[in-house]
Amino acid sequence: DSTMEPEFSELLTLDLSTVEASVAGPKRPQDRVPIAAVRQSLRSAFADEFPDWPATSRERFDWEGGTVNEEEQPSAVTVAVNDRPKAVLVNIKGEQVEMHHGDVVIAAITSCTNTSNPSVMLAAGLVARKAVERGLKVRPYVKTSLAPGSRAVIEYLKCAGLLEHLERLGFDLVGFGCTTCIGNSGPLDEAVARAVDENRMVVAAVLSGNRNFEGRIHPQVRAAYLTSPPLVVAYALAGTVDIDLQGEPVGHGADGAPVYLRDIWPTNGEVADAVSRAVSAEIFRETYAHIFEGEERWASLGIPEGALYEWDPGSTYLRRPPFVEGLAPEPPAPADIIGARVLVMVGDSVTTDHISPAGAIAKDSPAGRYLEDLDVPPREFNSYGSRRGNHEVMMRGTFANIRLRNEVAPGTEGGWTRHWPDGEQVTVYEASRRYGSEGVPLLVIAGKEYGTGSSRDWAAKGVALLGVRAVIAESYERIHRSNLIGMGVLPLQFQPGESRTTLGLTGDETYRIEGLAGGVTPRMTVNVTATRP
Repeated sequence: DSTMEPEFSELLTLDLSTVEASVAGPKRPQDRVPIAAVRQSLRSAFADEFPDWPATSRERFDWEGGTVNEEEQPSAVTVAVNDRPKAVLVNIKGEQVEMHHGDVVIAAITSCTNTSNPSVMLAAGLVARKAVERGLKVRPYVKTSLAPGSRAVIEYLKCAGLLEHLERLGFDLVGFGCTTCIGNSGPLDEAVARAVDENRMVVAAVLSGNRNFEGRIHPQVRAAYLTSPPLVVAYALAGTVDIDLQGEPVGHGADGAPVYLRDIWPTNGEVADAVSRAVSAEIFRETYAHIFEGEERWASLGIPEGALYEWDPGSTYLRRPPFVEGLAPEPPAPADIIGARVLVMVGDSVTTDHISPAGAIAKDSPAGRYLEDLDVPPREFNSYGSRRGNHEVMMRGTFANIRLRNEVAPGTEGGWTRHWPDGEQVTVYEASRRYGSEGVPLLVIAGKEYGTGSSRDWAAKGVALLGVRAVIAESYERIHRSNLIGMGVLPLQFQPGESRTTLGLTGDETYRIEGLAGGVTPRMTVNVTATRP
């Protein structure tokens, strides 16, 4: 009935004139940054690498995840050329190239979500076409890729005559589905990788994905910004995120004249025209008519018979998980936790990517050594995400994120801890095995928002396999808290106003958690006693 006035519980008003182009980063997807302030977000987040940058404590709080008052967000800041960090000369395929902090080394049009929007994909193609027409080129150190979530994307890009322009800028099709967003970008150019490591450079990735947690995109990338597909192309052309794309040129054309983002950005009319000409129902019907057939190698796979999966003991990808071994009809009665040690102690906003990384498996990591012992060459290690069917890999990867800062092992970064009472610094996995052989239960202590990010089940499974009996945090992400409960790990919460810092906890204490033996109910209070050595 068009005469009826709908009733809503709340009315929101949005002034469309206030909408501005933004990205998210450099460490979390929820941290929105206007493109005019990307330089400031980068330099504030990595102030040690930009010592002359006047980042106040308030700015660092804002850009590292604090709640930002929209009216107080910083505007664009002009930076002179000589204010950029000292250049590093890199020889890339015979060409001497300068690199700086903030340079983009990965530019990926990827994701199953953003690449399903024809408007933004065709807009990326239009940006590429205008850039090619102006004579712009992507910087040599930028690794570019195109990995849409659907084969239909390639078809309508071809139909619009735009795929060739993306390819001329290096955005070649590398596959369909999860790539850079889940850490499958592959290695950087050897010369670039060496320069980054030797000079401890803060380099960046720009991608049209939806996750950019620390250590996820690439082990050598410290900053990662989520952008629209056309902005991925723009930042690849600029070669850096240490720039204000609204006020500074993206590059210089074939005639030497500066080219700005506004010069290559398509109008709404141009995008709408491309969509109307190139996108049709027939493309999608034809693409999805054969979606379950697969290519030749897929079709040639043998199909085993029987209702149950036959586990291959020699497989390094799929192993029978221990979770279902010896399951009783009823769970065992809760028991008090006595003599526990802290395996990991972390601060605020520790994500499931910190707990259970999905990216590349390092050769010198516990998971890498496990695979090498099984004669798997490093080039075939693949990623944690691809080997999540092997619990031996995944529990060795738990808390192995290269950006994890475990307060039990201060001054370290990565999957390190200390084994008590001897205090020896070892990997988290090795410590868990030692404690297990000693019959010592384990704890994790954390700050606010523990377990945010992807609802990754292995962030709970891996913790349980390491022997962690309980987590004590100031607050939790609700899905991760539920996953911990499902794996038999008790999620405890500090009393209001209390935390590991207010109580002076350092991680070398011995813990008793009492009051569980009578049964566990939501919001009940238990007694936790920490005894210092």
